[in-house]
Amino acid sequence: MTTADENTPTGAAGVTPGTTAPAPGAAEVRQALNAVRTEVGKAVVGQDGAVTSLLIALLCGGHVLLEGVPGVAKTLLVRTLAASLDLGTRRVQFTPDLMPGDVTGSLVYDARTAQFSFREGPVFTHLLLADEINRTPPKTQASLLEAMEERQVSIDGVPRPLPDPFVVIATQNPVEYEGTYPLPEAQLDRFLLKVVLTVPPRDQEIEVLARHAAGFDPRDLAAAGVRPVTGPAGLAAARAAVRTVSVSPEVLGYTVDVCRATRQSPSLSLGVSPRGATALLATARAWAWLNGREFVTPDDIKALAHPTLRHRVQLRAEAELEGVTAETILSSILATVPVPR
Repeated sequence: MTTADENTPTGAAGVTPGTTAPAPGAAEVRQALNAVRTEVGKAVVGQDGAVTSLLIALLCGGHVLLEGVPGVAKTLLVRTLAASLDLGTRRVQFTPDLMPGDVTGSLVYDARTAQFSFREGPVFTHLLLADEINRTPPKTQASLLEAMEERQVSIDGVPRPLPDPFVVIATQNPVEYEGTYPLPEAQLDRFLLKVVLTVPPRDQEIEVLARHAAGFDPRDLAAAGVRPVTGPAGLAAARAAVRTVSVSPEVLGYTVDVCRATRQSPSLSLGVSPRGATALLATARAWAWLNGREFVTPDDIKALAHPTLRHRVQLRAEAELEGVTAETILSSILATVPVPR
């Protein structure tokens, strides 16, 4: 029900994980992951680029921040993706009064046994949809930091591992909307990708209405024909295959040069960190693998630079007043940094 982010590459109700076949080969799972777009398209209109970004995040084991105004199918996109990948998913509505324990879980006293027992929070799932994450104060936002970085949560000093795969897909309203708390830089840097969703063009919006007029129910994905095309075992095989994608020294140097250029930009007060550079390399490898290549090209770096880096840079106040955006700065850097031949 929304358009793909223009800078995101396109191309090649909670769901209980079912039983899946043993891990298939790399070529087979690549074909299955590319078929996810078809499955998502049964429920969501015009979302190919965003689906690709979410697949890249799953292949890299990273998290995604989806930004868009209310009503552009952010939640439906995540639910449909989980259904097509046979992954468990849980949704948390972030509100001003949400507490950290509401997300991670907490110890509960049982009067019958006079003991405390741990009650799991919704974070114990494959795909955690953190809906409107910027509507809750920083204390609760920070409850996800350990989960996102370590794939575990610690309650009363006891670490508790999360399922594999574990990915946070957080949605947020644009920061200028009333009642929002901007995410701190430390947490933004934990997100592998930031995907911006916009209102769909007229023809896609007509298609959305036509589906609803024909009886489409976004709460019943099974009735829409969405089916799982692979599962956790397939994703594990795909992640292993992505790690075999080769990167030449020239492409490594180009990746570093692009990131270093953000630190030298006079319009930015904060450039891309070394962690951002490794994130860009990881997403480019996943993108190359999805397209059937065993090596990374500079074009792969360019294709993933915007969604991977846009939330890792910070504009100077004077640049914002002049109407400069992170998008324009990244585009300028990609146009000026020499590309290896």
